[in-house]
Amino acid sequence: MKRAFIAVALGTLLVSACGPAAPTEPQFPAIDGQAILSHTKMLASDEFEGRAPGTKGEELTVAYLTEQFKQLGLQPGNTDGTYIQNVPLVGITAEPAALDFAKGSRHLKLAWKDDVVAWTKHVAETASIDKSDVVFVGYGVVAPEYNWDDYKGLDVKGKTLIMLVNDPPVPDPADPTVLDKTVFGGPAMTYYGRWTYKYEVGAEKGAAGVILVHETGPAGYPFSVVQGKTAENFDLVTPDKNMGRSAIEGWITLDKARALFKMAGQDFDKLKAAAVTRDFKPVPLGVTASMTLKNTLRTIDSKNVVAKLEGSDPVLKNEYVVLTSHWDHFGIGDPDATGDRIYNGAYDNASGVAALLEIAHAFTQVQPPPKRTMVFLAVTAEEQGLLGSGYYAKMPTYPLDKTLANINMDGMNMYGPTKDVIVVGLGASDLDDYAREVATSQGRVIVPDQEPEKGFYYRSDHFPFAKEGVPALDASSGIQYVDKPEGWGKAMREEYTAKHYHQPSDQVQPDWLTTGVVEESDFYMKVAYKVAQADKYPEWKPGNEFRAKREAMLGK
Repeated sequence: MKRAFIAVALGTLLVSACGPAAPTEPQFPAIDGQAILSHTKMLASDEFEGRAPGTKGEELTVAYLTEQFKQLGLQPGNTDGTYIQNVPLVGITAEPAALDFAKGSRHLKLAWKDDVVAWTKHVAETASIDKSDVVFVGYGVVAPEYNWDDYKGLDVKGKTLIMLVNDPPVPDPADPTVLDKTVFGGPAMTYYGRWTYKYEVGAEKGAAGVILVHETGPAGYPFSVVQGKTAENFDLVTPDKNMGRSAIEGWITLDKARALFKMAGQDFDKLKAAAVTRDFKPVPLGVTASMTLKNTLRTIDSKNVVAKLEGSDPVLKNEYVVLTSHWDHFGIGDPDATGDRIYNGAYDNASGVAALLEIAHAFTQVQPPPKRTMVFLAVTAEEQGLLGSGYYAKMPTYPLDKTLANINMDGMNMYGPTKDVIVVGLGASDLDDYAREVATSQGRVIVPDQEPEKGFYYRSDHFPFAKEGVPALDASSGIQYVDKPEGWGKAMREEYTAKHYHQPSDQVQPDWLTTGVVEESDFYMKVAYKVAQADKYPEWKPGNEFRAKREAMLGK
């Protein structure tokens, strides 16, 4: 009894002398690289037929992801008690058709797929332009904040617009050899340069057709990638059946654009140079365009797969951190040179979904468990224009004003550990600060996007969240690989883009390593955990284009 009293008293004195016990450091489980590789091999196998929405591949993929989430002990993410959020889509398959430019008795006919790739968003059996006047509108940009308007008040209703891709590359007045960073972000693409914006603004102006001129450098990918859109294309179903869109949207090759301008008596290169100034005015080409697309239609309910790990804090569990990765790819399409018709999408994005599963697994073992609820969202139809994530952002399962952040994974590092971490849009939000802390703990450094002109920030599933105001992180492994020579990482990226991006050859490779994907998955897990435990919501940095929407959402 006395010894017990002395022990208690001594313990009290020790606590008083030393102060309260220091908070325990979180304990993170090791990421299982072999599990990620195994999931990737399964999802990218020929059995899954390229995971196109509305196919057997979707059915297999959704069943696989649902079963994996169940095995991990994660709760159904939908409030109806299922792991499924239905995403209503319309699939439109156009028959091959030529695009006919005419000037008087002269015609320039562009061959389907070789010269022109076109589609319609109209939910209709046919869509056409018939002798529509053709107008060159430069980059097709209307940006009041930059005092920029490529239309200059011209009425383009019923006309077919020819546009250049990317932002206008405005030279710096002080040094014409570099771009003016005060206009369109200099070398970094803004949303005005994104092809989706160009079709949107053309539709707003009432254009019958919007045709982009493909150039590999500004687009960020070769024409072969565009040719992948000759198969079935999907869109969200809207009440007006998308009749507010232009009838024909598409791309033409640079060679055929030059031929078109020559037929019109114009010099393509001179007009392209003129289009980088605010003084540019649209140029009617004196040419008409005609094209009719005959469509096969089907409506489907594609599926986002969503699971959750409920937060441990009784109050904060009603706030959310959403991790996303898209499960879809291009399914079965045109054969490549080897005759392969299955677009397996191993890197893009079976690897990302596999990492999402393993990160979800790790979160079930983290100690202490996250205070806020973790939502694991595998979305559909990213390759069709971010449709699955876009639907969730418009119809969220959990309110966006209670969603602290989105962290997205699209294409994981299968080549080994790196010394750097790329954050696309670096400086956008407080998430960059969390990312920097985690990278530093891994012995790595944060670097900005190495190819800002390609507009990666607008090309993956974090972007719909950002557009709605939710801080969103878009990161990837760097290009400075450990034990590899300078330039090796950049060369590997360029080879993938040129040879494998959106091609049947995007398959699991025998030389893939798990060390890089383990490092990258560990990074995402720890950033998400920091957000889940934080004392306050992450914010957009001052001056960011999404800050005002977030502040309005939160009532600030």
